[in-house]
Amino acid sequence: MDKFTITPINAALGAKISGLDLGITLSEKDKDALRATLLENSVLWFPGQSLSKKQLLHFSRNFGQPVPHPTNHRDRDEAVPEVTIVSNVVDNGKVLGALGNAELQFHADLVFLNIPGSVSILQCIETPEHGGETSWLSLTKAYDALNPEMLNRLHGLKVIYRHSRHDYNPKPLSRHPLLCSHPENGRKFLFFSPGSAHRIEGMEIEESSSLLESLFRHVNQDQFIWEHQWHKGDIVVWDNRISLHRRNSFDSKHRRIMYRTQMLGPLTI
Repeated sequence: MDKFTITPINAALGAKISGLDLGITLSEKDKDALRATLLENSVLWFPGQSLSKKQLLHFSRNFGQPVPHPTNHRDRDEAVPEVTIVSNVVDNGKVLGALGNAELQFHADLVFLNIPGSVSILQCIETPEHGGETSWLSLTKAYDALNPEMLNRLHGLKVIYRHSRHDYNPKPLSRHPLLCSHPENGRKFLFFSPGSAHRIEGMEIEESSSLLESLFRHVNQDQFIWEHQWHKGDIVVWDNRISLHRRNSFDSKHRRIMYRTQMLGPLTI
């Protein structure tokens, strides 16, 4: 195994990984160690990297099979369609990437699909000095903090998810259980993505809305959250099943460019 350092971040989730060059092919032992560390910490932060799109795609395959982002039809690089550009930059009148500069609320990637995101990866190419920070929220810690009465109430319930763009949604709409067991290690977690949660299957609207609001208050606690200030060369890998993420807004006059890859996979055992 190559020598590298794993430093848990003093927060609900996350670990800093130092001493690896992600631009080269990793040994099988290193791959296994990183996958195990991701399962344990939910989020991995690799500072000081410099990867091309093809190198990022190669690295991403250590965590699954990257797919072209299903919502990205405008900015796709057909030479590397699995890499999406996330950016607010406009170059000669052309929008370089997706998602602009506005705040993005806590969510799980592609929760509106029947098979949602499994692992997501983001590489920082350019970033403003202030703003655009990303926060991650631990859904395993949120599960552990549920009282027995709420656990009993949530047992067997599924949330129906709906994207604001109707053409992104499958028919019928996706349904995912609130209480899940991780498909790789069986760890229990509360799966709840507030932004696109439409209603709870089989429940009256008023009761559903009340429960969803209660779950939002529960997960949105500082004790479950880590905020990251980006620097050029940062790569962050996260398990999209057991964490949510959000982004702070930033000044539209400042450039922010990220490369992103996305894997899909089963949500629960």
